Amino acid sequence: MKLIIKLSTSLMPVLMVITLITGCSEDDIATIDDETTTEIEDADFEATDWTTETHSNDAEPNFDEVFPDNEVKRLDIVISSERWAEMLANLTSLYGTTGFRGWGGNSFSDENPIFVPAEVFYEGKAWYRVGVRFKGNSSLASTWQTGNMKLSFKLDFDEFEDDYPQIENQRFFGFKQLSLKNNYNDKSFLREKVAGDIFRNAGLAGSHTAFYTLYVDHGDGPIYFGLYTLVEEVDDTVIDTQFSDNDGNLYKPDGNGASFAAGTFSESVFVKQTNEEAADWSDIQNLFVALHADNRTTDAAAWRAGLETVFDTDVFLKYLAVNTVIQNWDTYGRMTHNYYLYNNPDNNLLTWIPWDNNEALQNGNREGALPLNFSGLSSTQWPLIGYLYADTSYKAQYDTYVEEVISGVFDPSTIQATYTTYAALIEPYATSETDGYTFLNSSAEFQSAVNTLKTHATQRAAAVEAYLD
Repeated sequence: MKLIIKLSTSLMPVLMVITLITGCSEDDIATIDDETTTEIEDADFEATDWTTETHSNDAEPNFDEVFPDNEVKRLDIVISSERWAEMLANLTSLYGTTGFRGWGGNSFSDENPIFVPAEVFYEGKAWYRVGVRFKGNSSLASTWQTGNMKLSFKLDFDEFEDDYPQIENQRFFGFKQLSLKNNYNDKSFLREKVAGDIFRNAGLAGSHTAFYTLYVDHGDGPIYFGLYTLVEEVDDTVIDTQFSDNDGNLYKPDGNGASFAAGTFSESVFVKQTNEEAADWSDIQNLFVALHADNRTTDAAAWRAGLETVFDTDVFLKYLAVNTVIQNWDTYGRMTHNYYLYNNPDNNLLTWIPWDNNEALQNGNREGALPLNFSGLSSTQWPLIGYLYADTSYKAQYDTYVEEVISGVFDPSTIQATYTTYAALIEPYATSETDGYTFLNSSAEFQSAVNTLKTHATQRAAAVEAYLD
């Protein structure tokens, strides 16, 4: 395979990038005009920037470097024009044609977009032949179909190690995979970041996040794709660093059975992220059995004891309190996705892990976020909430966590100060996004969205007070 590089004389500063990618010296790359191409063997390169700390899987994940809370960092992705065209053609096959300002094609796809090799640059260093693909589903379809190129990306730093032995076990400061989320439907740019902070500050397992500007060069120089939120992957370092053992079954449920309604279990819904070759879903099946046991209404203590042999109810109730206080409609209770279950080897209990929080911190779409007392919820459709809340013991535990959340991690004055700090940090990068690569119609929409978040925090405190009274 050969990589074709076309270099305009007006883009000669890109020479430095090409030398990093290829390992060639500038003398080896002739100054050429728009009608000339230089062929470079795609696999013929040296990973000259490789160090143990930055690129090796021998290094521990460096959270301070990759996920700072007090600065906005920059990533550059360089993709050949041919590979970029492949990515766009693949996206067209999955979601239809871009740019017609309306919904069409396929709203959802069962397939992930394709990975292609690309170079990633960060603070003067190159990461080589990194697997890059678009990510998302309905958010990806909507962004693409309305002609907006601010698309989310997934990075896998050793996806192509079989093709390029030079990058075997390549990592980005200890991370194999990372997601660059485009802050879809969030003109404050803060929801993914702040909601993730809140869950982890409450003592729950969850992804670290940070703000990054993203530039993509797909043949004509770097283009500012906008301000993104970098998100830690659950199946990579979350289970590696937030649990003592990463050998348990990790599931990313998606589909009807993810509601846990009676009779809906399906292996295809509970998608394995670890231990994929082991055809064993007995832990999930045991949860279905325990949850729907006949003694739920005749011997509540025995039902709770049975449930607690397979499911970490304490973690779930704390998650439920946080999620319901801050409001998040795009997850369990309204939608059959956006959570993980991990069979924690420490206690052999399925443990809830929140995921994908860009729709949090608002009442939301469709039926909206669930009320604190879950009025109107169908217990048979959403039994993990309905059955547990109907149990006197579990309801008391949930109520305790609701009070802790509003006086702790979601205290209005504290969270409003957080919004102020983060908004000041990111405003120059958010409001400088350009047409075709932004969800903002004007720079004023950014501050307006931040103010809405602050008002929301006050409203939620009042809602909790009314509920507990």
